[in-house]
Amino acid sequence: MKYKRILLKLSGEALMGDQTHGIDPVKIDTYAKEIKKVFDKGMEIAIVIGGGNIFRGISGASKGMDRVQADYMGMLATVINGLALQGALENNNVPTRLQTAIKIEAIAEPFIKRKATRHLEKGRVVIFGSGTGNPYFTTDSAAVLRAIEINADVILKGTRVDGIYTEDPEKNDKATKFDSLSFDEVLKKGLKIMDTTAFTLSQENNLPIIVFDMNTPNNLDNVLMGKNVGTKVDL
Repeated sequence: MKYKRILLKLSGEALMGDQTHGIDPVKIDTYAKEIKKVFDKGMEIAIVIGGGNIFRGISGASKGMDRVQADYMGMLATVINGLALQGALENNNVPTRLQTAIKIEAIAEPFIKRKATRHLEKGRVVIFGSGTGNPYFTTDSAAVLRAIEINADVILKGTRVDGIYTEDPEKNDKATKFDSLSFDEVLKKGLKIMDTTAFTLSQENNLPIIVFDMNTPNNLDNVLMGKNVGTKVDL
């Protein structure tokens, strides 16, 4: 395998499947099976999930809610998704721990860097919930932060498209795909991969990002085998 320890970033919307909101049990089981394929090869896997399928803080704030309260609601949505994915992984015989930045000790461990690292070393998948635990920070920022803290080799951002394009390929079928980009090229071209805070943090810590289509069977495994899948961003 090209990498040993990865941070997989999934959007909350990815869990909806064909639904308009919530969690599709079939879709989340499919993701669990894809993760199991690479887990069974000895990969150390940490995961951060968004909460947009349940509640998005910035969206609530735009409709008049207090931004801080709305962001905390969004953080709780990521915990719900984390619990769902934990259940799906364990149903597929993948030992999993859920850690949260906000203490909810009845259902999850508090985030402790050393404990998270130890879980990974012992062959457990670790899901990080509730973002960074702070309002005004996205789950993209949480993914990069946790990846740095656990010394991940790469961030894998699973999306609905198979990489980074010149334009949104869902809106323009003539958009062309990049196989690789430098951090500087992403900034110069004005490409939107992550929010600015997350992207800058990744760049400053020389942490590569691979954007790929999580919905294509075996794509996660192919990325980790070093095959030409998705788009890689690094120095």
